[in-house]
Amino acid sequence: MAGKREENPAGSSNNLRGDVLGVLKVATAEQIQQIALPHLSYRHTDKPTPSKRKQARTASHTGALSDLHKHGLAENGGQLPGGDTLRNLTPMGLKTAARELGRPVGETGNPARGAGRTGASHPMTVNEAALALQRPKPDLAQLTGEPADVLAAAQAAVDAPAGLGTIASYATEVALPTTGTWSNSDRGGAQADIVITSPEDGVPLLFVEIDNCHESAQVLAAKIDKYMRFCQRKVKDVDGTERPMWRTRWWAPDGRHGDQPHPPLLLVFNRASSRNPHTVSAQLAELTRRHWQGTAYCCDREGSPGLPGRQ
Repeated sequence: MAGKREENPAGSSNNLRGDVLGVLKVATAEQIQQIALPHLSYRHTDKPTPSKRKQARTASHTGALSDLHKHGLAENGGQLPGGDTLRNLTPMGLKTAARELGRPVGETGNPARGAGRTGASHPMTVNEAALALQRPKPDLAQLTGEPADVLAAAQAAVDAPAGLGTIASYATEVALPTTGTWSNSDRGGAQADIVITSPEDGVPLLFVEIDNCHESAQVLAAKIDKYMRFCQRKVKDVDGTERPMWRTRWWAPDGRHGDQPHPPLLLVFNRASSRNPHTVSAQLAELTRRHWQGTAYCCDREGSPGLPGRQ
């Protein structure tokens, strides 16, 4: 049919958004739209119903996903309770996404098949956390002619504090092996829900763990133990030097005193169940005290560092 791009049989004129799915693993068209083209969230306000407005906002990405599907790069991953269709990449799609993101194929992970069968509550929370941390800004140049109240809302989003990095700064479901290799890790290792690398924003490396308030403090403490075991693991790098395994993949500056601190871990609670996150976090702090509590060092009278506890 005339007017349709050869590589986009469905006729969508936007670029294929496999790079977003390569990061988020499984997502709805609306989540992809909010990350890839956030200005569309401020368009189509004249549509009569919320469903019509949503359909208009996501039309271009729905078309792009259809194109990905026709090329064997994407597939339907089930449905959310509200009816939204989940999309994820096939193995071929993950390879394509890795190319778009400039990453090794192994870093994009495995296909997220079957997530919709159980409601995908955790993957959806991971996506929402990534959106909240990244805070994609709308392009005001794409909103010329929109009503004044819409422009004001978009301007407020632009003026709000910036988030961390771009979609390329994020990776999800990243295995952190305590034994084995990056590509063939052990089952006893940790798995970061999100890894953020945004040195331009002062965050060279950040691990993020998401909890929908289903897990006890004891379970979360066990996960933090696994993070610590991974951070303490050392391997020989390509130059034959032994260094922390995480430093063979990611960069982080040394500490102020020449030490090499572990990367920080951000624990995000989403109150999706009856478990109280404030109670859990207090219990978790006690259970993991050995990992985060420092040692007090005093100085002698000349100002030189002394021994622990020395006055």
